[in-house]
Amino acid sequence: MEILEILGYLGALLIGLSLGLIGGGGSILAVPVLAYLFSANAKFATAYSLFIVGASALVGGIKQHFKGYVDWRTAVVFGLPAIAGVSIIRKYVIPSLPDVLFTMGIFDFTLRMGMFGLFAILMIPAGISMLKVRKERDVIGNVKYNYPLILVEGLLVGSITGFIGAGGGFLIIPALVILANVEMKVAIGTSLIIIAAKSLSGFFLGDAFTMDIDWQFLSIFTSLSFVGIFIGSYLSNFIDGAKLKKGFGYFIFVMAAFIFYMEFFVKH
Repeated sequence: MEILEILGYLGALLIGLSLGLIGGGGSILAVPVLAYLFSANAKFATAYSLFIVGASALVGGIKQHFKGYVDWRTAVVFGLPAIAGVSIIRKYVIPSLPDVLFTMGIFDFTLRMGMFGLFAILMIPAGISMLKVRKERDVIGNVKYNYPLILVEGLLVGSITGFIGAGGGFLIIPALVILANVEMKVAIGTSLIIIAAKSLSGFFLGDAFTMDIDWQFLSIFTSLSFVGIFIGSYLSNFIDGAKLKKGFGYFIFVMAAFIFYMEFFVKH
């Protein structure tokens, strides 16, 4: 086993540790770990990330359900358009895209640049969400749904998830609070269920039909992430998660700059 593979499997453990310690963020590392430590191309890196993100979010979502922090009706209302968006992108759009999207002179703008470039850009608001202190808000009255905006938001988030292979919790949580009047703790728990549903749907309804999946590798990687989740959950009893979350937010900025540099300034 090469050193990069060893680092990659340690990265899988780190993904789980982050999820267990601070309740999020770790899944956004899946794409860079797969792309740069296991040399996966853009389509496979985002596909495998969907499975890893979905499975990890499912574990976290089930834990939140037993704590009473999942609104299942809201999860369905938000989740269905998101599932539609990610499934269409993964099954029909991604397989049909050429390796070179367009050419300007001697510069080829590749599909990899498009996918990873967008991923790096969206890591910035994800990092900002890690730095923000989430405030609890009093919810007055019952949950109310703004169905037209929810449909648009779900399709948008699902499409973004399908294209970059990340869960998009930093987009879903504010939408649940603003568009459905859900309190913050419930929004966080419900978002995990939505992320799990749309990520796993995108993988199984799209990529599983269009790609030759290495199930042995994917099982090992995901299992290590699960181990990290349980270790992180245990350590969270002794470690200040708020400080870790802030540090991880800055780390995401560094990773975004690294991905942008690797894709646009280093020849592959």
